[in-house]
Amino acid sequence: MENGAPPPLFSFGVIADIQFADKDDGFNFLRTRKRFYRNSLQILKNASRCWEEEEEPERRPAFILQLGDIIDGFNRELSASERALQTVLDEFSSCSAKVHHVWGNHEFYNFSRAALFQSALNSRDRGERGEKNSLEEVYAYHFSPHPKFRFIVLDAYDLSIIGRDKSSKKFKQSMKIITKHNHNKELNIPPGTEARFVNFSGGFSKDQLKWLDKVLARADEKQEKVAIASHLPVHPYSAGPVCLAWNYDKVLSILQSHKSVVCFMAGHDHYGGYHRDTYGVHHLTLQGVIETPPFSDAFGTVHVYEDRMVLKGRGIISDRVLMFP
Repeated sequence: MENGAPPPLFSFGVIADIQFADKDDGFNFLRTRKRFYRNSLQILKNASRCWEEEEEPERRPAFILQLGDIIDGFNRELSASERALQTVLDEFSSCSAKVHHVWGNHEFYNFSRAALFQSALNSRDRGERGEKNSLEEVYAYHFSPHPKFRFIVLDAYDLSIIGRDKSSKKFKQSMKIITKHNHNKELNIPPGTEARFVNFSGGFSKDQLKWLDKVLARADEKQEKVAIASHLPVHPYSAGPVCLAWNYDKVLSILQSHKSVVCFMAGHDHYGGYHRDTYGVHHLTLQGVIETPPFSDAFGTVHVYEDRMVLKGRGIISDRVLMFP
């Protein structure tokens, strides 16, 4: 107990956009933000040590949410994707909690979708493949770490022009979507309006949205509280316009139609962000490790109670109390 208060029901760790690479510091695509490629591993070491050394069982993370972009795309140019990934996974293994990996754009810069499904970054259990294997090629699943609580991991690059074979139906569908809104020759450059339609973003297929709606409907019936994890944010007040999922509005519509949803957690926008919508759902975008300077940190531990989640941040991550609707 802390100050005589009752302990949480359970706790979990959160971290986003590690983007480790064994290379000198550099800048983002637009050369407006500095990136600390090697230092990101030190921040992960700090996080693993913090999570593992927590003495109170209820406050020690039962699992970790890694919100995507675990290694940087530069690793592919350096022919170091496998080596960099193993370096980061080795550091995660120093913490005994299971890691639930979310896939972001940098996962797809380094690996094909097929390779990711065969890798250690596929943290979905065999029994979590969606109804009748309808989501076999979609990395989406859910799990319950405690009675009356459920977590859903979404695949924000289900529709995307990265990670998909160019001959596939979804690649062609995604190319049609992005070129309808973005007329730039370089698709990493945001269009003047609807800035989210860029190469490094993506969206959710109809099948995945239908699956999400069904999972949330069952959670409503069971009176569960649901937290959702995605690399891409879905609320325009929780992230910059360029960082939103292509069809964020479709996801928002589903979330707002279910009373079970309490929180939506994302990465991608390294500045981070937060908004509580009119339905009481907390949209939390975690600041990125990759742009956190040396001698600071960027991770947190979330303690879950009957009526709230309490985020205890480290470094640039702010503490927050997320009351349930």
